[in-house]
Amino acid sequence: MTHRSLERGLAMLEWLAAAGRPLSLSDTARQFALHRSTTHHLLQALVRVGYLQQDGDTRSYSLTHKLYQLTGRPWPAELIGEMAQPLVEDLTRRLGEGSSVAVWRDGLVRIVAKYETDGPVRVVQDVNAQRPLHCTAVGKALAAWMPPSTLRAALAANPLTRHTPKTIVTQAALEAELRRIRNAGYAIDDEEQHEGLRCIAMPVFSHSGEVVASMCVVGPKHRMTHQRLLVVRAPLAEASARLSKRLGHSESPRA
Repeated sequence: MTHRSLERGLAMLEWLAAAGRPLSLSDTARQFALHRSTTHHLLQALVRVGYLQQDGDTRSYSLTHKLYQLTGRPWPAELIGEMAQPLVEDLTRRLGEGSSVAVWRDGLVRIVAKYETDGPVRVVQDVNAQRPLHCTAVGKALAAWMPPSTLRAALAANPLTRHTPKTIVTQAALEAELRRIRNAGYAIDDEEQHEGLRCIAMPVFSHSGEVVASMCVVGPKHRMTHQRLLVVRAPLAEASARLSKRLGHSESPRA
């Protein structure tokens, strides 16, 4: 790579990092006023050295874990959502139930990607919607693998509010539930936030080995029976492991 190419490549990395989302060849060529062939050559060089990855379906480019590993910066929530979106869409099509991905940011569990079924009975979720930490599957899957200091601060700032008769409302019971989740590798919300709904979630890890997100499948309890939850586990484990891998994690979460 020439001196000029190196400058352009670094500028592209900075631009992609600032954008916080995957970008196309056309976007990049337009941004840097370059021919598509020149832009393609530079982007592919960055893919070869491991700083960019190209999506097999959309052909867009995004940063790999390598840059975040070097800088120590956390993955942006929006970029996690962009990377997760095709995975949750595929999961919902395969299972016929809604799915989503949540992250822990600024003391809140927030949905960053979601996909719903087309049927008349479905669970509607909104991107950027907040979820309680103690009584949702996505929240508990995050809490179970949080560093102890982060979890203590989170529980101190978020009261264990009762939402249904099944909501966990004592710290001792929650700690026992989080131990069970770590042992099992997944979290269940069995009508703990909303009566009539069940959800199963698994953690998503980054290159640092820390939990950065959780992925879930959710549906009405008449469809999400306990037997159905067992069937859902393997596809969910596969999808969450794929997202972890994209975020640089070298080992699959426990299924």
